[in-house]
Amino acid sequence: MFRELLERWPVVKQIRSGDLRATGETAWSPQTHELRPKIHDCEQTRSICPYCGVGCGQVIYHKDNRIVQIEGDPDSPISRGHLCPKGADTKELHTHAHRLSQVKYRRPFATKWEPLDLETAMDMIAHRVWQTRKHSFTEQQEGEPVMHTQAMAHLGGATLDNEENYLIKKLFTGGLGMVCVSNQARI
Repeated sequence: MFRELLERWPVVKQIRSGDLRATGETAWSPQTHELRPKIHDCEQTRSICPYCGVGCGQVIYHKDNRIVQIEGDPDSPISRGHLCPKGADTKELHTHAHRLSQVKYRRPFATKWEPLDLETAMDMIAHRVWQTRKHSFTEQQEGEPVMHTQAMAHLGGATLDNEENYLIKKLFTGGLGMVCVSNQARI
């Protein structure tokens, strides 16, 4: 009994193994041997950070349809496994308890936001865009055809790629006649 207790004593383990700093096996307990990283049984999906135009690579670890961890992608030629503080906190963008998961609308002169279904919100936006264009569209100016409206604009996000920006430009300038189409592609 006493001998078994003495054998388990960390100081004796340290002396026998030569691990005098107790930074190796002597510091391990049975529970330590059972520890696994939280991403141990997870699947991986590669993605791109949504916060700016740099396009840093991310590895999303997920299990049972839930995000477990998001880390920098070491295979990304852009970021080589590094993420800025915003990118490193991307998991919160998706999993935060107070994340809005439905459209909120505040009626004119109201003091509170109310939930609105997505279809209704999209219809309201389309109606307002069309009405704005209808009431502000200029076909000619000083005898020259201009075919535009200056009453609305579009500001794109920094994570839009070239193809998306091309389609946005075609739709909003060619289709709707907007003259102010810009992109927040600055870091």
